[in-house]
Amino acid sequence: MKSVKQLATVMTLLSVFVISCDKENNGYGNPPPPVIASVVVSGSGDSTAVAGKLTEFRVLLGDPLNSTPDKTNGRREVNWDGVPASFTNNNTFPVDFFNNTDAAGPNGRKRGLQYANTTLLRIDSSDFSEIDASYANQFEAFSRKRLLVAAGTNVIDVLFRIAGTTTEASVKGFGVVFSDVDNTNSTFIEFFNGTKSLGIFKAPAAAGSAKFSFLGVSFPGERITHLKITAGNAALATGVRDVTDGGTKDLVAVDDFLYSEPLAQ
Repeated sequence: MKSVKQLATVMTLLSVFVISCDKENNGYGNPPPPVIASVVVSGSGDSTAVAGKLTEFRVLLGDPLNSTPDKTNGRREVNWDGVPASFTNNNTFPVDFFNNTDAAGPNGRKRGLQYANTTLLRIDSSDFSEIDASYANQFEAFSRKRLLVAAGTNVIDVLFRIAGTTTEASVKGFGVVFSDVDNTNSTFIEFFNGTKSLGIFKAPAAAGSAKFSFLGVSFPGERITHLKITAGNAALATGVRDVTDGGTKDLVAVDDFLYSEPLAQ
């Protein structure tokens, strides 16, 4: 009788041990994925408040601010204010405008920034009022006076190249200024290293009369080969209204980009 009781006790302890192991391994016998270390700089408010966040992120990315190819450290910055009129207020902005590979081309366009070929882009100087008149007072440019959206979608796919070349590259950190984020869950960036997601990071909402939000993320032990920006929860289009203008959608535009120097993968 004693041996039966001892056996029952051993079986009970073994069951507890197995259940405990299953819980620790999420029920699949595998440990949870490792946490990817990141440094996040974010904030919202007026132009002064957000400018402070850009300064903070610039320190993280490092100096100098590069303006010519053949660099191996520092950072790049892009705004849309120098885009020529021929590519403004229409959906013809070239996906490689800031990755010019012509040896005789201007250095100012050799910044290693490119977009997926499936995305039509619109640079706008009218606060998108030419799309819908209700947008005239909806959006404000952080750096005057052009903003960027993807045409027909709210998603922008960003790729990197070594500045002035077609060679694939990666960066350590990337940041964006957003205009008119109303919902804390509508606007975010997903970062990738190849096919591996490095995580999804949300941009803060800009409350009240504040117009700007900033989100910048750096990965000390990883590289960013591409990323996906989701700006709001709908594309800008005729008849589509923002929640602050009696509509049901959070419509968001993007302005300045900041990123570390793109380096060979």
